[in-house]
Amino acid sequence: MRLTHFGHSCVLVEIDGARILFDPGNFSHGFDGITGLDAILITHQHPDHCDVARLPDLVAANPQAVRFADPQTAAQLNTDDVAGEWTAAHAGQTITIGSVTARATGGRHAVIHPEIPVIDNVAYILDAAGQTGRFMHPGDSFYIPFEPIDVLGLPSAAPWMKLSESVDYLRAMAPRVAVPIHQAILSDAGTGIHYGRLADMADGGTEFRVLDRESGTEV
Repeated sequence: MRLTHFGHSCVLVEIDGARILFDPGNFSHGFDGITGLDAILITHQHPDHCDVARLPDLVAANPQAVRFADPQTAAQLNTDDVAGEWTAAHAGQTITIGSVTARATGGRHAVIHPEIPVIDNVAYILDAAGQTGRFMHPGDSFYIPFEPIDVLGLPSAAPWMKLSESVDYLRAMAPRVAVPIHQAILSDAGTGIHYGRLADMADGGTEFRVLDRESGTEV
């Protein structure tokens, strides 16, 4: 499996011949010229995960890609006629992408503040080559699927979280490899502190690996 991190929560996963792009948001860079995508999957409606200004060009360059988003985001994109038709991904639904299966799970965004309504947030789990749980993108949630996950996209910093919560989630998930995502609000110095703490406090069986920006990495 090959991962390319385009900053923040935007990750390209290349697995078993399928090219799947997650969360092309406005804090991410470099995904604009991508072609040959088989799927575009969006976890939720926040602009750092779903950049409606750049979606039309991305979809135009990848007309063959299936497009799924959480129910609220799919409804908004279809109502606003942003980049064609989007299909709602409901928790428990499976999406076939060539020989890969994407399972939608979770369902709700983490609580930002009690006065802010909680929105839909779908986590996606990829199964491939006879192995379930090859990769999981939780979006803005700490959803635990209670199954082994090989590679986890780990939310590392956000207005809705503390570092201790990310550490606890990392330990509870105990993936083989954890790659930090959702870091755009950190300064360069803050990123080093955050990543160092997460790496130090990960479970002994987990490799904490920072992906190079816009460069594919085999995991």
